[in-house]
Amino acid sequence: MSISSSPMRVRFEEDSFWVDLSDGRTIGVPLAWFPRLLHGTPEKREQGRISSLGLHWEALDEDISIAGLLAGPGDQSTSNKTFAASA
Repeated sequence: MSISSSPMRVRFEEDSFWVDLSDGRTIGVPLAWFPRLLHGTPEKREQGRISSLGLHWEALDEDISIAGLLAGPGDQSTSNKTFAASA
């Protein structure tokens, strides 16, 4: 996937965060997709770094690519997966 836009600004609300992109788009993301951010303190969230490809929070051990945000659906490592019962 080719990314033609880079992150310019990140801001947090109670249950989501927003990423403003250089092409004028804004991506809204539920914090529930990223448990490390969800459970991180506001101070640690504000320590995030922006690069041309994504976002990084050293103190929270979290890296998020813009390509990943645009593709969705977020961090699925903690989702409840349903499996068919085996006989």
